[in-house]
Amino acid sequence: MSTPRLHVPAVPARPGEQPDFSYVRLAPAGAEPRPPVDVAVHETATLAEGLVRVLDDEGRAVGPWDPGLTSEALQRGLREMLLTRVFDDRMQRTQRQGRISFYVRSYGEEAVSVAAAHALRPRDMLFPSYRNQGLHIARGMPLLDMMCQLLSNTRDMCKGRQLPVMYHSAPLRLFSISGNLATQYPQAVGWAMAAAIKGEDDVAAGWIGEGSTAAADFHHALLFAKVYRAPVVLNVVNNQWAISTFQGYAGGEQRSFAARGPGVGVAGLRVDGNDYLAVYAATAWAAERARAGHGATLIELVTYRAGAHSTSDDPSRYRPKDEYHAWPLGDPIERLKRHLIVRGEWSEERHAALTAELEGMVGEAWKQALTFGALAEGPRLDPALMFGDVFKEMPPHLEAQRAEMEAELAAREAAGVAQGGAPR
Repeated sequence: MSTPRLHVPAVPARPGEQPDFSYVRLAPAGAEPRPPVDVAVHETATLAEGLVRVLDDEGRAVGPWDPGLTSEALQRGLREMLLTRVFDDRMQRTQRQGRISFYVRSYGEEAVSVAAAHALRPRDMLFPSYRNQGLHIARGMPLLDMMCQLLSNTRDMCKGRQLPVMYHSAPLRLFSISGNLATQYPQAVGWAMAAAIKGEDDVAAGWIGEGSTAAADFHHALLFAKVYRAPVVLNVVNNQWAISTFQGYAGGEQRSFAARGPGVGVAGLRVDGNDYLAVYAATAWAAERARAGHGATLIELVTYRAGAHSTSDDPSRYRPKDEYHAWPLGDPIERLKRHLIVRGEWSEERHAALTAELEGMVGEAWKQALTFGALAEGPRLDPALMFGDVFKEMPPHLEAQRAEMEAELAAREAAGVAQGGAPR
């Protein structure tokens, strides 16, 4: 009689070893069927374990999930993915130069955000995570506003109260990003339930990483989405690593993350997250299903975090240095570029020219952002801002604290002038 042994998920490759992605369950492009949006939840179980793909290895769009996008729509998607990457690269460099304190890149995951943003309607409410800057760019948030938030300067949308990359925009229907992981899910489900109660046809969409599926918020959200058929699209971005923890530790070893959907009564799709067309098609299908009253969909987007988790992370300490080059699903920008070239609607020359144009645009936006202040130089935010936006009407004890602070600042200013120096 054998003795039970504790199972510890294996990490496929460590620093100095050859990359090993044999654990990734693949499927040929075009192989998965596309059911009607009113399909029964249990009939999506095979789609939750398969892999929805549209682009094949030659860059052709094949199969029933091809959304049939126009050349204009595809070129817009390519432009915004490339702009996201150029923006990321510039902000990464500025952090290394000490100009901003912290940054999180989405290198290798651009399709996850940009394609989904275009598959949803402008009024649909988005609940991003900290690696979804492509949502903000695709929704039209000015680069200047994003940069000023990173700088915590006088134009900072968060008024200096949030970490860098925690953007938001009420007009663009982008909910505030939270550093507390998985909060987006119950918030998205609750918002969707409210929209249904009010008789609106807007849907909500939320994004978390695969590591965050271990949080209680993930399970609470699925329960409410299932019971009340909330019109919501719940995305799990499986980029293989939750900081330095391999996805197997979050439960991705034996079953897919998408399989948790049908397991609790929510439709599930497992999708090639580096295939712009597949992400667009799956998101559009899930949104249509939600809008028609058939309930939520859990989408697992299979991708790879090509860079570090953040500027505070060194991935060379826990995985092979050049592992991304061996990732079997390729690079989302290169794949969409190849598709447009195959269609005869793009070229390497046009791509190089677009890259140069976007680099210039990002550079100009950065220069403008610095005029509103930086970490080491003014102008600076008014300290009195810390007292606002907490209560509808400021209570007396905060009024007194604000007056005390302003008096102290005035006294310091006067002392600096009286001593013959410049105001401090």
